[in-house]
Amino acid sequence: MSLTASIKTAAEKGDLLASASENILSWLESDVLPDWATASVAELVEGSHWSELNDRFYKQIEFGTGGMRNRTVGQVVTQAERGSTTEGEPAHAAVGTAVLNDFNVIRATIGLFRYCARHLRQANGREDVPRLVIAHDVRYFSRHFCELTASTWTRLGGYAMIFDGPRSTPHLSFAVRATKATAGIVITASHNPPHDNGYKVYFEDGGQVVYPHAEGIIHEVYQVKLAEVAKYLDIQPAGTVTLPASLDDAYGHHLEDNLLDREVLRAHPPKIVFTPIHGTGGTMAPKVLAAAGLTVDTVPEQMKQDGGFPSVKSPNPENAEALAMGLARARETGADIVMATDPDADRMGVAVRDENGEMVLLSGNMIGSLIAEYRVRRMKEMGWLPREGTQRAALIKTFVTTPLQAAIARQHGLKLIDTLTGFKWIGRKLARYEAELQEKLLREQGIVLDYDACTPEARRRLLLEHSTFYVFGGEESYGYLASDVVRDKDANAAALMFAEVGAWLASRKRSFPDFLDEIYLRYGYYLEGLVNIYYEGAAGSSKIARILASYRDNTPEKIGEFGVTRFQDFGREDIEDADGEAIPKQDFYFLELENGYQFAVRGSGTEPKIKFYVFAREDVPEPAALEDVKASTRATLEALKAAIEADARARAEG
Repeated sequence: MSLTASIKTAAEKGDLLASASENILSWLESDVLPDWATASVAELVEGSHWSELNDRFYKQIEFGTGGMRNRTVGQVVTQAERGSTTEGEPAHAAVGTAVLNDFNVIRATIGLFRYCARHLRQANGREDVPRLVIAHDVRYFSRHFCELTASTWTRLGGYAMIFDGPRSTPHLSFAVRATKATAGIVITASHNPPHDNGYKVYFEDGGQVVYPHAEGIIHEVYQVKLAEVAKYLDIQPAGTVTLPASLDDAYGHHLEDNLLDREVLRAHPPKIVFTPIHGTGGTMAPKVLAAAGLTVDTVPEQMKQDGGFPSVKSPNPENAEALAMGLARARETGADIVMATDPDADRMGVAVRDENGEMVLLSGNMIGSLIAEYRVRRMKEMGWLPREGTQRAALIKTFVTTPLQAAIARQHGLKLIDTLTGFKWIGRKLARYEAELQEKLLREQGIVLDYDACTPEARRRLLLEHSTFYVFGGEESYGYLASDVVRDKDANAAALMFAEVGAWLASRKRSFPDFLDEIYLRYGYYLEGLVNIYYEGAAGSSKIARILASYRDNTPEKIGEFGVTRFQDFGREDIEDADGEAIPKQDFYFLELENGYQFAVRGSGTEPKIKFYVFAREDVPEPAALEDVKASTRATLEALKAAIEADARARAEG
């Protein structure tokens, strides 16, 4: 039986999804696939790997508002893909319409180029050359996809710039503005498992693409046919520009500008153990920490850049296991803080010493709240912000980040902006505040401001007077940012900022847990929980969609022992932020319970899972009651998480 006939028979028997069969046959009949790709499909068919074929071909990979992310190494790796290698990175990325591979990377690059060329033509009234800067992490195929993207871009007529090796995601954001690029791309899947990779797109402001550019790019990408892709499969490096070391130096100087009080850091430097967990964090973070006068010890085994992340189950600094080697090192050396960054160094997790000298892990919500309270308090003390506060200065967080940060903003008299999940929405706010400043100065004073040439102090002064000054922002998933020079979360900067908080606490002979308790006594006790339910592949995607639809169509009246008192549907309701700006519609729900607790529901945009964010808050009547309040809140939260998960799994089955 021929390959085509075998695929049609499998579809008739129900082994292959109709969509998968259609996509496979479309690829095979295109007559443009390289021999290894056709051989790979044949291997999977001959081995009756129908589930694998369904997962690889059940849809076209979605180019979402931030780009693409999915498997690049299949669960079943064919011999045609493996090539002569026996382990680690195969010779070729997995063939398929739903996975990240050469075909889909080229397709996305062609679409992005066409959009950028049209944007420049409409903006400038002439045929300008689109400029692209590309960074990549340490994952399988990251360098290959980087060079393939650059080759495609230059062959299309563009100007492509790449780094000489792996760089972090925030470094890419900085580079877009520094090189005056039209767009930027970082090849990364953040903290996903080793088999994944991604293609993340930034626009000329240095932020991830959002409306209207995102929708325009998506439209162009979906117009690109497989036949157009084939001609760019061979990499032609001629014309690609390697960025100079001076760009790294400039980024390093910017990182130092995140410090508020260099003196306290010099006078009371904490001892730090740092690990990049085999990722890009080792490129910059240890250097800037050392430049600030800090003693930085590293975890030697995890300083080696390796896309297999061999020393951890998952390269995610949210997980205690990922910090285990750093914790062991800290116990040996007596370090005060353990810092860990994820593979593309946009997230940072930490462990700190408590009052008993034991190392304890902090959540992303705790880390962000500590930095936020410190920075606002110190900015007021230094005269950078008015003592009484001002609505021309803002803390920005995502809706699923702890409400404690909203309380901090309110108490200090600052504006609090909530955004949808994803740092791109924070980046969009920063772009808006910059644009407001530029427009007002031009209209009222006839000044055309070179924003990037302004010093941090000048930016702060101008934004406070004419727009909104961004004080700090973050999200619960271990991402933080305190400067609008970079428009994405930055673990390199976060490492410096957190070290400064540690130095300030040391100057007061206090620990991080002490400071957290002080915050709780001032604002109330806040505790958060997260429920992740994974559903992989084509069948899993249907279950996630079923849960999300059921919340809208059959909203729960009760979760566990608590009644639902409010249901907020971000996909149907008109919701505005504190600036009066409309929140974009999205399948995202917020529920309030009769005990005052809340939880949010959303499908992950980067992993095959649905996420439930649970928020608890209790008053603390007096300092002596804090430990009892913590214990009772934790028990209630755990019971609530179990009830939410049980309800969701029932909804998944219909």
